[in-house]
Amino acid sequence: MTASRPVQPRPGDPAITPALIAEHGITDEEYRRLVEMLGRAPTFTELGVVSALWSEHCSYKHSRPLLRTLPTNAAYVLQGPGENAGVIAIGDGLAVAFKIESHNHPSAVEPYQGAATGVGGILRDVFTMGARPIAMLNSLRFGSLDSARVRYLFGGVVKGIGDYGNCVGVPTVAGEVVFDPAYEGNPLVNAMCVGLLRESELMRAVAQGVGNPIIAVGARTGRDGIHGASFASEDLSEANEAKRPRVQVGDPFTEKLLLEASLELIHSGHIVAIQDMGAAGLTSSSAEMAARGDVGVTIDVEKVPVREPNMTPYEILLSESQERMLVVAIKGHEDAVRAILEKWDLTASVIGEVIAEPVYRVTEGDRVVAEFPGTRLVTDCPTYTPPAAEHPDIVALRARDVSAIAERPEERDPAWTLLQLLSSPTLANKAWVYRQYDSSVRTNTVVGPGGDAAVLRVRGTDRAIAVKTDGNGRYTYLDPRAGARIAVAEAARNVACAGGRPMAVTNNLNFGNPRKPDVYFQLREAVAGMAEACAALGTPVTGGNVSLYNETPRGAIYPTPVIGMVGVVDRLAHVTRSAFAHAGDAIVLLGEPTASIGASEYLQRVHGTVAGAPPACDLAAERALIDALLDAIGAGDVRSAHDCADGGLAVALAECAIMDRDHPLGARVDLSPWRGLPLRGLLFGEAQGRVLLSTPHAERVLAAAGRHGVPARAIGTVTGGPSLEVAGTARPFTVPLDRLADAYFESIPRIMARTASAASDSPATTAV
Repeated sequence: MTASRPVQPRPGDPAITPALIAEHGITDEEYRRLVEMLGRAPTFTELGVVSALWSEHCSYKHSRPLLRTLPTNAAYVLQGPGENAGVIAIGDGLAVAFKIESHNHPSAVEPYQGAATGVGGILRDVFTMGARPIAMLNSLRFGSLDSARVRYLFGGVVKGIGDYGNCVGVPTVAGEVVFDPAYEGNPLVNAMCVGLLRESELMRAVAQGVGNPIIAVGARTGRDGIHGASFASEDLSEANEAKRPRVQVGDPFTEKLLLEASLELIHSGHIVAIQDMGAAGLTSSSAEMAARGDVGVTIDVEKVPVREPNMTPYEILLSESQERMLVVAIKGHEDAVRAILEKWDLTASVIGEVIAEPVYRVTEGDRVVAEFPGTRLVTDCPTYTPPAAEHPDIVALRARDVSAIAERPEERDPAWTLLQLLSSPTLANKAWVYRQYDSSVRTNTVVGPGGDAAVLRVRGTDRAIAVKTDGNGRYTYLDPRAGARIAVAEAARNVACAGGRPMAVTNNLNFGNPRKPDVYFQLREAVAGMAEACAALGTPVTGGNVSLYNETPRGAIYPTPVIGMVGVVDRLAHVTRSAFAHAGDAIVLLGEPTASIGASEYLQRVHGTVAGAPPACDLAAERALIDALLDAIGAGDVRSAHDCADGGLAVALAECAIMDRDHPLGARVDLSPWRGLPLRGLLFGEAQGRVLLSTPHAERVLAAAGRHGVPARAIGTVTGGPSLEVAGTARPFTVPLDRLADAYFESIPRIMARTASAASDSPATTAV
C-alpha cells in the first residue's frame, strides 16, 4: 500500500463555519469530538459523512443504550440485531429472514414515493441476507380521514406500497391501519419484509479479505435523497415541501432485476459480503461493512457510476438513490461478478478495495477528500441518555375515572354503539387498502389480508409461517410500558390464532423528539415493556428500526412501538382462520371480560375521549392462553379463532360473523355469566388475554384450557342465521348481519369516495 496522502479540501467547497455545522445537525460537543478524532478540522465532505452517520436515523444515539436491554438470543436465532435483517431457523435447514423499517418523514412530504421506496429498502435488507422475499407487511398511521390532506396522504401511501410490491412480485399479505388525530401531519409508514433461505446460504455484510475489491452494483447514483438520513432525524415543519429533493425516487423494475442478480451473486461464491446502499447511501454501506469486519477500506468516488454530471464527492457519498448495492468480491472474481450483473441488465463497477491500513478513506482520483481513523467513524458515534420524566397531564389522563362518563342517549341501544365502532376507520374492514395489493403472487399465500395473521406455506414441507404487525399508540401514550407489553402480546395472540407458534420479533419504535424529557420517558418505558413481554413469551428481538423526531409544530405523535411477529405453523392442517365457519359450532371465549373501558376505541369513537388506564396485560396468562389455544388447534378441535381486543367482545363477535363477506354466519350468545359487569365494559372494553373461537368439540377445548389454567366458557352457538343475537345482559339486542356488514365493509370506501368525487368535480387546469 502506498503511503497515506494528506486530506485536502476540494476547491469550491464551503468553509466550515458554526452555521454550516449547525445546518448539518451536529452539536458543538459532537463537532469537538469529530475534531479530536481527526486531529484536525474536517473537510466539507467529512462533515457531510459525519452528519449522516451520526444522525439519529443511522446511529441510534438516543436509543442504542435502551435497545441493548432487549432479549435477542434463542437457540434458533441465527442472526440477531446488527445486520441488515434478523434470521431464525425453522427446521430442515431452512431459515426465515425478516425486518421492519420506517419511511415516515419521506411519506409525509411525498406519500407515493416515500412509501414506495420504503418498500424497496426493506426488500433489499432481506435479500442481502441471501433470502428470497416471500411476503410484505405494513403498519400505517394517519390523521382523521375527515381531512382532505389525510385522504391524499392515505391514498398516495397505499398506492405507493401496492405499485412497488406488485411490480417486484412480492405479495403484501398483512398489516394494520390506524386513523387518529395524533398522526395529523406526521403519518407513520412502517414496512416489513419476510424472506426464506437455506441456513447454508446466509450472507452477512462483513467486509473481509485485504485486497478484495469493493463493487457498486445496480442503479447509477443521482442527486435524489441527499441528506435523507438527516431529514429523518429532525422534526417536520411547515417547510417540508422544500425537502422534496431529500425523498428518494424508486424504480421497482430495476429492484426486481437487482433482487435476482443479488441472490445469484450470493449463491455464486464470488462475493464475501453485500449491503444495501440505504440511509446515508454509499457512506453507511461502506463504513458499516468495514466496521463489522474491523478492516480498512478505500473508495474512489470518480469510479462510482453516476447519472448526473459534475456530482461532487459529498453528493456521491450521501446520495440515497434507490436500487443500489455494495459488494465485497473475492479478488480475481471481478469479471464473474460483472457477468452476473450484465445478465440482469445491470452494471458492476469496482470503486475501491479492502485494505490492511486501519482507515476509512475516500478519494477523488489522486485527491484524498475524507479519511477517518480505523472504524471510529461508526464506533465513536456518541450516545445520549437525556433526562426522563412523565408529563403530568398524561398522569392525570391515566388516573381519570372514565366509568363516570355518561352514556349518550343513543347508547340505550347497544346495537347503535356496535355499528358506530364497526364503522370507525380504525376498526372497519381495510379491503379498500389491500385490494390494491397483490396478496397471492408466487402462490404461497394460504391466508391473506383481513384476518388475525397472514399465513404462507413453506414449499417442500408441511409447515407454514404466520406473520403479523401490531401496535397501539393510544395505549402507549397513556402508559408506555403497558402499551408496549400489549403490542407484543397482541401480535403473539394474532399469530397463535392463525395456528402459529410465536417465535421472534422485529420492532419499529416511532416516537417524538427524544431530547424532550416526556418523550424520552415514553421511549425508555416502552422499550422496558417490550423487553418484559418478549422475555415472558419467548420471542427474542432480532432487529428493527427506531424512528424519532416524529413531530410537527402541533406536537408529537402518539408514541407508537410496532411489533412484527413471526411464528411457525407446524402442519398446514393447523392453519386456522378468523371467521365462523360452520353453523352448529359452539362459540368459546378463552379469557375473561373486565369492567375497564380505559383507553378504548369506544371512548375515542363514541365520546371523543382519550383517557383512563389501558387494560392490564398479564404476561404469564398470555403465554398460557397461547399454549392452550395451540394445543386445541393441534388436536383438530378449533374451526376458527379470533383475537378479542380492539373494540371489545361485541366487535369481535360481529367480525367473526361477517368477516367472510361471501359466507356470513349469524350467531347467538349468552353473556349472563358476566351480568354483574358494567355493560360498556363487557361489550366494548378491551381486556387483554382473550380469544373467541368456534368448535365442534367445546368440551375438549374447555379441557385444554383447564390444563393450562386459562379461564374458558362456552357462550353460544354459530346459528348460520341472518343476525347476531346477544342475550343475558341488561340490554339484550339483535342486529341483522347486513347492517353489520354495511358498517364494517363500506365505511372507508364511502369516505375515500369523497376524494374521488372532489377530484372529478374540480375544474380542469392547463399547465403553462
